[in-house]
Amino acid sequence: MRDRTEQKIGVVGGGLMGHGIAYLLAAAGHRVAVFEPSAEIRASLAARLQAIADLLEDDDPALLQRIAVHATLAPAVQGAAFVFEAAPEKLPLKQKIFAELEQFTAPDTILASNSSAIPSTEIGRHLAHRERVVGTHFWNPPHLVPLVEVVQNEKTGADVVQRTIQLLRDAGKMPVHVRRDVPGFVGNRLQHAMKREAIALVAAGVCDAETVDIVVREGFGARTAVLGPMEQSDLVGTNLTLDIAEVLYADLDRTPGPHPLLRALVAAGKLGMKTGEGLRKWTPEQADAVRTRLSRFLAAQAKARKKDLA
Repeated sequence: MRDRTEQKIGVVGGGLMGHGIAYLLAAAGHRVAVFEPSAEIRASLAARLQAIADLLEDDDPALLQRIAVHATLAPAVQGAAFVFEAAPEKLPLKQKIFAELEQFTAPDTILASNSSAIPSTEIGRHLAHRERVVGTHFWNPPHLVPLVEVVQNEKTGADVVQRTIQLLRDAGKMPVHVRRDVPGFVGNRLQHAMKREAIALVAAGVCDAETVDIVVREGFGARTAVLGPMEQSDLVGTNLTLDIAEVLYADLDRTPGPHPLLRALVAAGKLGMKTGEGLRKWTPEQADAVRTRLSRFLAAQAKARKKDLA
């Protein structure tokens, strides 16, 4: 769905998240300017954007023409109504980018960070106009996953939150208002709470990593797409939820900080699919099969949503 008013939107970063954010906003009818300092990433941007169009079967010839790429920041963000930052997850780098954005944008330009965990309070702490800084946590891949967490920090103006939510809703996303700027926001706190317990179960020898994945996918994960944890608790009854909690909570993992198993894997260079081994072992074919399975599933859902909105 397209917003009634075309706007210029800047995107800082043309990598994994940035190119997907650029695509979905261009698909909503906006002019998008991407700043990407890496010549290699800039050179691959057109092909990656075309791959999204092919996946989603978007045949609008003007869509990709609405996306421009720049090697410097100023022309990408000058005159923009919104700027979405999608830089690496490093606080000093994000603070530096936002300081530069303050120089090149109008005081009322909304500056949004796509950080997965870093509070935008910290990212914009040294700016003169902190009221226009907001968190917008897209999920990977952003052009396929509907949710965006719009995170209000201690200085964000209420109008900034509402304008951001409206922009994203008009682009066909499912924005939610997160009212406190806590690390990890809502989604990653929930996701990593589960990962914490999953890693502890493997480390304790309760099961292997593959079993954890099967239990999630074929058990409660089969209903998670249509039933959230609060709904499920009310469905079975808060009394049953309490009975289970009385037995279970005291036995959940309480390891302070990241689990030693996770630290050991990273120290040993076992980084997951990209190295062939992490919590599980992976051949290139197995890793590609997982990526394909995920992409096809999310693309089918995205096309169904698009059809419903048409």
